[in-house]
Amino acid sequence: MEFSRQFVLFLLLFGLTTRVSAQEMQVQKQVNAYQLDASEEVALDGRVEEGFWKKVEPATGFRQQEPNEGARATEQTEVRIAYDEEYLYLGVILYDSNPSGIKANQKRRDVRIVADERFTWIFDTFNDQRSAYFLEVNPNGLRTDGLISTGQGNSINLNWDGIWDARTVIGDFGWSAEVKIPFRTLNFDVESDRWGANFMRVIRRKSETVLWTGYRRNQGITRPQNAGTLTGLTGMSQGLGLEVVPFGIIDGVEQEGSDVDSNIDGGLDVNYSITPSLKASLTFNTDFAESEVDQRQVNLTRFPLQFPEQRDFFLEGANIYEFAPRSNIHPYFSRRIGLRGGSPIPITYGARLLGNAGKYNLALLHVRTGEKGQVEPENFSVARIKRNIGSESTAGIIYTRRSTQDEPTQSPVLQDRHTLGADIELGTSGFLGNKNLQFQSFFVFHNSPYVSDDSTNVWDRSSRGLRLNFPNEPWSGHVSYREFGNAFRPALGFTPRNAFRRLQPSLFYTPQFGKSELVQQVGWGVRFEHLTDLDFELLTQELSFTLFDATLMSGDRLEFDVRRNYERLQRPFDIRRDGSIILPVDEYVNWGIETAVETASYRKISAELNVKSGGFWSGSRTQYAAEITLRPFPGIELAPEYIRTNVRLEEDDFTTDLVRLEANLDFTTSLFLTTNIQFDNLSNLLAMNNRLRWIIVPGSDLYLVYNHNWVDRAVGFRTIQRSGALKVSYTHRF
Repeated sequence: MEFSRQFVLFLLLFGLTTRVSAQEMQVQKQVNAYQLDASEEVALDGRVEEGFWKKVEPATGFRQQEPNEGARATEQTEVRIAYDEEYLYLGVILYDSNPSGIKANQKRRDVRIVADERFTWIFDTFNDQRSAYFLEVNPNGLRTDGLISTGQGNSINLNWDGIWDARTVIGDFGWSAEVKIPFRTLNFDVESDRWGANFMRVIRRKSETVLWTGYRRNQGITRPQNAGTLTGLTGMSQGLGLEVVPFGIIDGVEQEGSDVDSNIDGGLDVNYSITPSLKASLTFNTDFAESEVDQRQVNLTRFPLQFPEQRDFFLEGANIYEFAPRSNIHPYFSRRIGLRGGSPIPITYGARLLGNAGKYNLALLHVRTGEKGQVEPENFSVARIKRNIGSESTAGIIYTRRSTQDEPTQSPVLQDRHTLGADIELGTSGFLGNKNLQFQSFFVFHNSPYVSDDSTNVWDRSSRGLRLNFPNEPWSGHVSYREFGNAFRPALGFTPRNAFRRLQPSLFYTPQFGKSELVQQVGWGVRFEHLTDLDFELLTQELSFTLFDATLMSGDRLEFDVRRNYERLQRPFDIRRDGSIILPVDEYVNWGIETAVETASYRKISAELNVKSGGFWSGSRTQYAAEITLRPFPGIELAPEYIRTNVRLEEDDFTTDLVRLEANLDFTTSLFLTTNIQFDNLSNLLAMNNRLRWIIVPGSDLYLVYNHNWVDRAVGFRTIQRSGALKVSYTHRF
């Protein structure tokens, strides 16, 4: 009862601060969209020279977020917006007093622009301050896009691939861009002529980040809550809202000791906009040959590693599926569908509904997978609904179902596995005047996977937690608490560890040095983790101090941390997973240090160096990691990485080596080749992945993929598998 009263008071506090925020909020900046008449057209050459652009009032008055918060931008930026019935256009002029200093190396579609100048903008097309489209270009015309989700740990899903185009020009004035976005690419509210909008520019050689609005360090481009307003949009059309994407594929694979198995196949994706804000999708005979490979890792922990989703079909709408972000709870993990041990399982068909309906965000998914070897066909269903509350808060539920076609004689007998969860996200930008404050809580439970199970109850098969976050500058911090039952394993989720209670607070202080010519900012902080079993017996405790985390005006960065770790092993641990070294049940206390050096990414040669050293279980561990990025010419990028770990234990010693090389050759912004080579000395596997992508026109692609895997045996490297695929897809919109 006391907890209920405290929770109600907490809700009232959030409501009060939200109202205060609305009263004290400064007048939003506004930019008007110019409606083109039938005689006015955009040449889309990047020059912003069409006569009508002179009639459009630009968005100007950018201010610095870095390095000197609130100061006027050192270079002028003008953003103009126009539209016709089918397209939205941006005309952007980015003046530069030293055009020869403009950084422009990257060309690859969909990579995050980290080495170059860039112009970024967001459109909150529902003006609800909770999600937005994220788009950016660099002076080469590189295009990157994604979806922004707000809440604790604002995230950008860069795997969303919208159909749009852009052209850029570098001249003696600086650089300029023209952008053309079909309204069919965006979901929006047709009954509103107001979108949220914000613009950001990065002047790389000055380490300067400037924004049109929301330039405070606790704001920024990823927070639509602090965006301005785009007005004047009326009469837009999405056509019939029907999109058909057929694809064809030719592939072949050769396993060690077997003949080549080749195949010619095809499939179809169909998308239909039921409304401008709600889209239904069907996929048949889905193929993911073009997906990027997972990054190899050496796992010396007791728990499985979580690899990110790489497949486009499952990445679209990922922002809606997110559940209690930053609380490390995953009732839905899309890699449970169509993958088993990293190997693909055929997907027969899939259906999806994504979008908005009033104050509700909806994501519904159903997938049927086929039979492969010992893997039986399965049905997967996911439903995620979130409702907007107030100006920055949401409440939601998630439901998943996994149904496996079992053999009748299987024991124990599997039943349909259901998971149900609820989460609430409360946020305000007006705490103590202009500070951000966020609260999050969740509860998830599932049924038993087996028909006959009287050994667990709902509490055993559930998880719950809450998190309070203060994401501001210079002071920031959080405190979280969560519990996972001893049988909590959602069938469609990812749970690396269960049967624990965990408390985690943190506090950081990161002041900015606006008048310094050397140091941009320095951070100090402390993090604490206290993890017990469900009987409150201590299992893990870690205390870490960031003694300094300095970012220099040059863009270089230095960090030094110290940590103390306590671990209690409840069962023997096979650290190499081959039975060679077994750590006994015991209590282990260790101290360690970590230092990192990172040079500015805009340099032709940049590097990241990291050294960890200290106690490790019954002995010690020293790890050296180095990654060098070479950009000798625009469009060429080589990134070799080497991680060596020396482990010295009472039981035995061993060394691990992990080598990765990523080579990118970008012929144009529409044609590029990627080679990824990886090797580690625990698996002794050497893998190479080559992927050529040609964007024929936006929305239509050709992929050529070649994979080759070797294993290091006593006689040297032997081929164990090689495969190739040619895939062509074409998007037709009605």
